[in-house]
Amino acid sequence: MSHPFAALTPDLVLDAVESLGYLSDARVLALNSYENRVYQVGIEDATPLIAKFYRPDRWSDAAIREEHAFSAELAECDIPVVAPLMRDGETLFTHASFRFALFPRRGGRAPEPGNLEQLYRLGQLLGRLHGVGATKPFLHRESLTVANFGHASLATLLDGNFIPRSLLPAYESVARDLLKRLDELFARVRYTSIRLHGDCHPGNLLCRDDSFHIVDLDDCRMGPALQDLWMMIGGGERHERLSQLAELIDGYQEFHDFDSRELPLLEGLRSLRLIHYSAWLARRWDDPAFPMSFPWFGSERYWGEQILILREQLAALDEEPLRLF
Repeated sequence: MSHPFAALTPDLVLDAVESLGYLSDARVLALNSYENRVYQVGIEDATPLIAKFYRPDRWSDAAIREEHAFSAELAECDIPVVAPLMRDGETLFTHASFRFALFPRRGGRAPEPGNLEQLYRLGQLLGRLHGVGATKPFLHRESLTVANFGHASLATLLDGNFIPRSLLPAYESVARDLLKRLDELFARVRYTSIRLHGDCHPGNLLCRDDSFHIVDLDDCRMGPALQDLWMMIGGGERHERLSQLAELIDGYQEFHDFDSRELPLLEGLRSLRLIHYSAWLARRWDDPAFPMSFPWFGSERYWGEQILILREQLAALDEEPLRLF
């Protein structure tokens, strides 16, 4: 059986955009996106638009509209976010059974790793985002928990045939040990769940004309504020990471209070992302784009590296957490 996205032809993309009253110039450029399908569509005598077609059966309509409403709420507060375009009071549209949204085109560069001046400004931007995010909860979007990001992800991996049999016992053992530690960690550390970006890696905070803007709220969810912050901190020695954290939080606290009691969760959140990423690939393997783009998934080398990384995460949980100066 072919994947639903196989029916999403360039002609269908153009027809969907033109169904909203836009006149295309017939140019369609597929952009780098796996979870959904995203295209730049040329518009006659105007700037191209970005058309995002949502993966079938992933989010409910209510959850997608809640994402769009969050974007609009941020934009109303003059927070630089690429929000969906509205037509006749609606932002989520349907064409030939595909749900889609249109966005203005706005590119940019990812932040420079370890750049302290940029980290301060990114902290300001995320503080503003969380200032809005903390005002009310999501009603239709999931929360980040050890149960759904960790245990459910491991179950997906163990139920499939992705981990080589020779490495399966080692991976299962280290993953279960790690999840036991994470259950204890998240039960012990107190934090407040707020509305988050949810997938706040540097590629989703872009710089253009010397200012940053937020893109791709597709994974927005409830969770600890630290989830949107820890990926801004690069590698390096402990003193370097402490300096990066200090700059990030200094900027953040200009607009929103950061609860430093969350900091022990940092390595736990990193661990959950690692397990969840492998499970995401497994869950999407029926989409032909995934075997083509991630041919190493399922190889002994990949899973051997994952075992080593998860063991390193177990050791990291024993280290003293990063602290603010």
